[in-house]
Amino acid sequence: METKPISEIAKRVSSGLTPLRSNPDFWRNGTTPWLKTEQLGEKYICRTTEKISVQALRETGIKVYPANTLSIAMYGEGKTRGNVSIIKAEMATNQACCNVELDPELADYEYVYYFLKTQYDQLRNLSSGVRKNLNSNDIRNFVVRLPDEVSEQKKIAAVLSAIDAKIDCNNRINAELEAMAKTLYDYWFVQFDFPDTNGKPYQSSGGKMVYNPTMKREIPAGWESGALAEWIASDKTGDWGKESIEGNYTLQVDCIRGTDINGLNGTGGTAAPTRFILEKNKGKILVPFDFVIEISGGSPTQSTGRMAFILPETINRFAHPIICSNFCKAISLKDNAYFFNFAYEWQSAYDNKILFGWEGKTSGIKNLLFDAFVSKYLVCKPPENLAQKFFGFVSPLQIKKQKMLQENEVLIQLRDWLLPILMNGQVKVA
Repeated sequence: METKPISEIAKRVSSGLTPLRSNPDFWRNGTTPWLKTEQLGEKYICRTTEKISVQALRETGIKVYPANTLSIAMYGEGKTRGNVSIIKAEMATNQACCNVELDPELADYEYVYYFLKTQYDQLRNLSSGVRKNLNSNDIRNFVVRLPDEVSEQKKIAAVLSAIDAKIDCNNRINAELEAMAKTLYDYWFVQFDFPDTNGKPYQSSGGKMVYNPTMKREIPAGWESGALAEWIASDKTGDWGKESIEGNYTLQVDCIRGTDINGLNGTGGTAAPTRFILEKNKGKILVPFDFVIEISGGSPTQSTGRMAFILPETINRFAHPIICSNFCKAISLKDNAYFFNFAYEWQSAYDNKILFGWEGKTSGIKNLLFDAFVSKYLVCKPPENLAQKFFGFVSPLQIKKQKMLQENEVLIQLRDWLLPILMNGQVKVA
């Protein structure tokens, strides 16, 4: 192993630029991807949310970086600063990205990517100024430890990349499974083209529709309408307990917070902390077919009301029984045949930003007006046999999804265990 500053193994280290927003010609009909720091953190960046025009390239000093450039976040709130990604297509970046084009004869870009992942805290500690930002010189002078031979670097990177490739494959499969379930929900319960008695799409085949004065629109004959509250049997408040055993706080649990909800659903990870609650509060432990709903938190661009549902396979992802924090609420339904109908009705309201209209504010924290929302938000309720049929289709997809998320968590633990010992040379790759 040898140590070298990044400047000695790179062809170029430089930051990007933001073309003037006030000049629409720099952004109109953009063809060159333009990367912002908030996208950094995933291993590969293949596309961006914005593009800049040929005119912007011609009239500004903005650079276009080649594929396999490392991009490191120098600015950014929260955990953004210090994140690193590999650019996988030619693109420009903003000025908060430090872009490292490595010399392939001296360093393997994937190896250096993984090394920098182990140095996240060290990179952040280089920050200076009021805003605690990094600068390009910090990156140029940052020391990398690497095997002398690039071939050895590639072997180490290949081991870690194989694990990441499997995680990525699982994530893509899960995205397809979720898309299948969502498409079926839309087809059956939004377009009302569920199978009729002859197996044909109901509304498209002339199924009877009747005007519902509550919903103020036509719905299939025989369907009911009402508030979501009519579906709910009971709720459980959250509990934060204690960090360690203290007095009667002896029941060990894993605590789901709002920030863990996306991970339960399959977007990002979960890091539910272990807590200890009172034995008398064991009734708060989540069981299959509960829902967890975030009732406090959110942001100006994200409403409260994020939701996750609990399956037996979800519970299997945790070492201890699970509860939700006191910023969340758990609910259960009167009839679990409607479990996935409720899940997609709620998610539809969230995705369509309806829950922004049901928020209050206390001490600067947004709170979901849960009781008011579920009492007044009206939905169609299909016959139970159709809900059961939908449950039968969706359940295997969601079970598979949860099992793959559990597999990913094992793979991530393996990768994160291997990462430092491979980077330190403690383990050799044959």
